[in-house]
Amino acid sequence: MPPKPPRAWQRMLSGRRLDLLDPTPVDIEIEDIAHGLAFVARWNGQTRGDFAYSVAEHSLLVETLHGRMNPKAPVKWKLAALLHDAPEYVIGDMISPVKAAVGPGYGELDLRLTSAIHIRFGLPAALPKTVKAQIKRADKVSAWMEAVQIAGFSEAEATKFFGRPNADLIEGLDIHLRPPVEVREEFVARHEELLRQL
Repeated sequence: MPPKPPRAWQRMLSGRRLDLLDPTPVDIEIEDIAHGLAFVARWNGQTRGDFAYSVAEHSLLVETLHGRMNPKAPVKWKLAALLHDAPEYVIGDMISPVKAAVGPGYGELDLRLTSAIHIRFGLPAALPKTVKAQIKRADKVSAWMEAVQIAGFSEAEATKFFGRPNADLIEGLDIHLRPPVEVREEFVARHEELLRQL
């Protein structure tokens, strides 16, 4: 008798059963994404404060930065910016050195989940390269801010890794760590607001 294949699905709080190897859009709910991301810590949890800096909080910041950097961007690309790390609600946030050590399998899993999430919310499975590049630039600005404000980097060190952002771009944006429930609610609310604008 052949060995039983390992379980590759996860039960979500919504009741959905998400197959990680073959995810389908119908098994994806924004509440599950927001809940998971609100509890996933960036920087492997090595940040100052009484709460972890979550991927949900980071995603809200990236969407804000993307909007400042691309004020004429269509709403669908703002939504893509908000969801840019959405697969991490099930696969977690790995810092770049760990991703490199894990190898290409992580990237393939991330891609399958991203495609399903995009389709679920009316985005193309794969984003245009120009849009991906715009979101990546906002992501790097966010990383610089996080590094300096909460992750213990000097400005010089953060600039070496992420590049120094334009001061006007980040003016008035300060990182305040909040309880996961607040971040989760804001993530869902922002998602709903963007969907209404589509």
